This record gives sequence, structure tokens and C-alpha cells, in this order.
Amino acid sequence: MKKHFLSILTVAMLLVGCQADRQAIQEAVGRQMAQFPQSTMQDIYKSFYQARFGAEHMIGDTAAVRAYMMYELAAAAADTLGPSMWYEPVGVNGACVRVYLRCVNEERLTAEQLLDAFIRSAKPSEQPEQAWAEEWKAIETVAMEYNVPCSEEDRQLLMQAAQSNRAVHHSEAYRNAYHPHYRIVRRDIFENELRGFIP
Repeated sequence: MKKHFLSILTVAMLLVGCQADRQAIQEAVGRQMAQFPQSTMQDIYKSFYQARFGAEHMIGDTAAVRAYMMYELAAAAADTLGPSMWYEPVGVNGACVRVYLRCVNEERLTAEQLLDAFIRSAKPSEQPEQAWAEEWKAIETVAMEYNVPCSEEDRQLLMQAAQSNRAVHHSEAYRNAYHPHYRIVRRDIFENELRGFIP
């Protein structure tokens, strides 16, 4: 009787956990589609991937990273984000934050502050204990309920990327609509060192 009760309790806890995960995914997808309605499935993948893996770059040549950021700051003046879009959490757990380069252009942060936070947030890519493809499949299922644009060919390409834990770029539709320019920063670094400078 006791074993039977424990089995039922375990199943119930797993079901509650799945529902909580699903609700968190729904909230994250809904948030992205409300803020960025031109998002495609590729952009949903990118957001959740960044939340899972952080800044997917290995920072070897900091001088090159700095030079590219200075180049990109000029392009960031063309972004079409709303006036209060300074940063956004990514994915379901908000472990990382996209900090937009407009924060530097509009003198909320210095280039060095953002660059230093980005470099310290970057980490070598890691193999997840559970295949990223399994996580992505659950995310994709929810995203499809929101009618996020995605061709069958793109679905297959994204699943192939997930199976090898690869990052993807933003879709052309997203880039054309929003001209995004940002750096990924770990949530703890953002909250402790940058958040106070941003409205």
C-alpha cells in the first residue's frame, strides 16, 4: 500500500513539474511574440538556446571582440525597437539577458562595461545532461500553438541543429524588422553590475 502511494505521488509530482515547465514555456513564447511579432521559429529557438547555453561564443581574442562591438555600435543606431527596450530576458528561465547596444549609444552604459560583462558571461559550449533536442521538441510544440511561422524544411533544420547543440542566427524576417544588436550577459552579472544604470 505504501509503495503504491509513493508511486502515485511520484507520478503526480512529475505531472505538476511538466505543467509548470509548459506554462513557463508558454509565457516565454507569448512574451516574445508580443514584443517581436515578426519572430519565426528560428528566433524562438535562438532565444531558448541562449537561455540554455548563455553566450555561445568562446572569447579568445578580446581585441577582436572589442573591435567588432565598436563597429556594431554604429549599426545599432538603426534598430527599430520600442523606446523602452533596453534589455530582455531570454528563454524560459531568464538565466541570461540580451542587453541592447543602444544602452551604450544612449549613454546608459559605457562600451567597456558592456564588453566586460559580455566577456565574463561567455563560456565554452557544454553538452547538456539531457539532449537539447528533447528540450527543443517541447518548446517547438508550444510555439506551434502560437502559430509561429515555420516551414517543414526549417523545422527539420532546427531539429538537426538541436541534435548537435548548435546555435542559429536570427531569421531574415526578424533582422529586417528589428535590426537587433545586443550582447548576452549572465543574469547575475546584469543584475549586480548593469541593471542600476538602465531605466
